[in-house]
Amino acid sequence: MLKDRALKKILITSVTLLIILVLYFIPNIEYKSVVNANLELEYISGVGTNNIYLMDDNNYLVKSKILITEKDINKKIETIINNLIIDKSSKFPDSLNATIPKGTELLDVSVNDNIATLNFSKEFLKIDSKKESRMFESIVFSIMDLGKIDGVIIKIEGETLGNYPNSKMSLPKVLTRDIGINKEYNIVSRKDINKVVVYYLENIDDVNYYVPVTKYINDSRDKVKIIVDNLTNTYIYEPNLVSLLNNNASLNSFNQEENVMFLDFDNNIYDSNKTIKEEVFNLISYSVFANYDVTSVVLSVDGNNIKQIKKSDL
Repeated sequence: MLKDRALKKILITSVTLLIILVLYFIPNIEYKSVVNANLELEYISGVGTNNIYLMDDNNYLVKSKILITEKDINKKIETIINNLIIDKSSKFPDSLNATIPKGTELLDVSVNDNIATLNFSKEFLKIDSKKESRMFESIVFSIMDLGKIDGVIIKIEGETLGNYPNSKMSLPKVLTRDIGINKEYNIVSRKDINKVVVYYLENIDDVNYYVPVTKYINDSRDKVKIIVDNLTNTYIYEPNLVSLLNNNASLNSFNQEENVMFLDFDNNIYDSNKTIKEEVFNLISYSVFANYDVTSVVLSVDGNNIKQIKKSDL
């Protein structure tokens, strides 16, 4: 009997001690979990995607995305450029390719007064003559889409590049989006030349990509009218590019107020299912943002607002 009582006391004491130890360590376990969770969230908050322009099999630059974990602007630029160098790039779909010649090294990056200076090795000059324009376009548009860069200076082993490597056409010292992208010329005279960027869709391996085309045309109308006309036109010069905007859609009116572009369409903008595809909203918005200094687009149908698209959300 005494033995049983002794064993019972020992058991109770052991269980009590175990409970005390568990209660003692629970706060620490919870604390560590919170700390780890916060660290994970902090890491994720530094991760983002940035646009990068890659070349498809039809020699067009298409807008794609890459993951960027760096916060420093110089490091972000390095990541973009390394993805644009052939064989240094991340794994892209088979139909999308980098644009900078194989073996090229980015020797240095600096950013001053929102101008990025890139110093490349001489292998940069080995670009194919048919692709040299696309290479410069992909570099400039990819970097400027970071949103903090107003222009790009390209140097070769310390010397500013003043000409295209093959055609020897002159290059401005500071390259901006003014160089155009996927340029198309449809000019019959020197009068009323307008430069308008219109976005189209291209389906590559069952994935839709957005493709900007800089058009040089004899048309003095407001750019937004030219954009809508191009997106609703049944005939698109580029056979592999499409627009999902209803061909019968018409722009009733437009108005820019400070940083907002208001576009009012008639009800023909709806498709056969009485809806408007997300790609249509994006095509219109991308095109407007490429031509106007606005931060959001508000679309309405016969005076009724249906959607606001912010530049920061695209």
